[in-house]
Amino acid sequence: MVKPTPRLLIVDDDRDLAGMLVEILELEGYAVGIATDGEAALQQVHELPPDLLILDVMLPGIDGFEVLKRLRRDFDLPVIMLTARGDESERIHGLVSGADDYIPKPFNPMELAARVHNVLRRSIPTGQPLETLTAGAMVLDRKRRKLFLDDTEVKLTAAELRVLEQLMQRSGEVLSRAHLTELALNRPLEAYDRSIDTLISKMRKKLADAGFAGNCIRSLRGHGYVFDMDAEAP
Repeated sequence: MVKPTPRLLIVDDDRDLAGMLVEILELEGYAVGIATDGEAALQQVHELPPDLLILDVMLPGIDGFEVLKRLRRDFDLPVIMLTARGDESERIHGLVSGADDYIPKPFNPMELAARVHNVLRRSIPTGQPLETLTAGAMVLDRKRRKLFLDDTEVKLTAAELRVLEQLMQRSGEVLSRAHLTELALNRPLEAYDRSIDTLISKMRKKLADAGFAGNCIRSLRGHGYVFDMDAEAP
């Protein structure tokens, strides 16, 4: 059976850059469309959802963060955000808002192609892993990408789910910030990068608000994080 060609949508008002990316990504085997503003992107997604969205932050009209916010109301498709180089606040904002990955401008187009491949590989299961990870009343449905506590869904962003998934499947193992960044965010840890810390802080609050022990994710100063179901509720 022939696999369908993955469809990508690039959302960027820089037509020259978008055109170059279309050429490169099509050579990599993708079908690629372009939207030059946020409203057009949302319309295209609603008409025919792509397999992955490449979304610039700086757009005319509504910006990339607002596009992502509206998108997440109805769709769970993978999103790679393009951000200004060195602006860590934008990158963290994108991740906690539901982006799957980000890449700062200017960038090597082949790096973007590699990121697209990796995000799609994570999104489309190719093997037969356990469909759920369970810890007490907590159930992470890996197929549907949802977290449940006593059958009630806890809304986590895509990045938060990936971090929790890595911690749960390595329960009791201490993961350094660098290792967790590579496993969950698929990139090396950069200097002054606090993305993992921010994601875990947000996730702990959501778990605590849902009545679960948010400190089941323990931090060990100088070592990293560990998922510990023996941790007492705060």
